[in-house]
Amino acid sequence: MGITVVVEFRTKPGVRAELKSVLEGISGSYAAGLPGFLGSTVYEQLDDPDGLVEIAEWETSEAQATAVERAAASGVYAPVMELLVAPIRATRIGHLT
Repeated sequence: MGITVVVEFRTKPGVRAELKSVLEGISGSYAAGLPGFLGSTVYEQLDDPDGLVEIAEWETSEAQATAVERAAASGVYAPVMELLVAPIRATRIGHLT
């Protein structure tokens, strides 16, 4: 059964749109070809002008964990990290069985 990953970002003031663009670029160019990646959507936080939330769908938790490890090792996330003022908060959720 698939999983959903909810990722919360807190950007430096005024760069939320830039982060959204970077995330969509990573999703479209890098993540789209990854085994198990089903897609993602980036949302703005309505009560925080510097907050973004990405919701990603994966076939398995193993596929997602492997993809994150490889992306971190390759530096794919470096442009994201430069725009943040706080650590990323990620929550992996799945359906109750």
